[in-house]
Amino acid sequence: MIRRKLALALVHYPVLDKAGATVTTSITNLDVHDIARSAFTFGVSPYFLVHPIAVQRELVAAVKQHWTEGSGARRIPDRKPPLAEVQIVSSLEEARVAFSPDAELWITSAKSLPRAIEHDRGAELLEAEGPPVLLVFGTGWGLADEVVERANVALAPIRSPRADGYNHLSVRAAVAILLYRLVSVRP
Repeated sequence: MIRRKLALALVHYPVLDKAGATVTTSITNLDVHDIARSAFTFGVSPYFLVHPIAVQRELVAAVKQHWTEGSGARRIPDRKPPLAEVQIVSSLEEARVAFSPDAELWITSAKSLPRAIEHDRGAELLEAEGPPVLLVFGTGWGLADEVVERANVALAPIRSPRADGYNHLSVRAAVAILLYRLVSVRP
């Protein structure tokens, strides 16, 4: 069982594009509610959506309202509790401060990062005493170097068994897999 308080952030800026340039990506509706449901299932809260553009944050607020107060809440009430945990912020620093000013930043990537630890080691660290952890995922082609350099812990990528090395999961799938590996009940 994890002892450390754990939250999640999905970052849309600063992230990389295919060529390695720092860009801002768009929010997708599926990332809002699917990741909220995964986070809620594994007891991870809050779930921060990080976007610097106000109109994108307004989109998330509308999606959240639909599932917590609107017709979505009445039609599929199981989505209301997870979406209630969504917090919409303009920067990763705003998310960290809102969660806990002393939170460690943990990141992951589809590519190997220097000093990355395996998921079972991450689970052990979460089971030990320590500061809160903000688990950060990037969109696009991954988190920009400035975020990677700030991280206290880098987690190893989810590896594909394919011989050709194909490794391009949706962020929704990666979040679900990683949360299962980090916080699921162990025998």
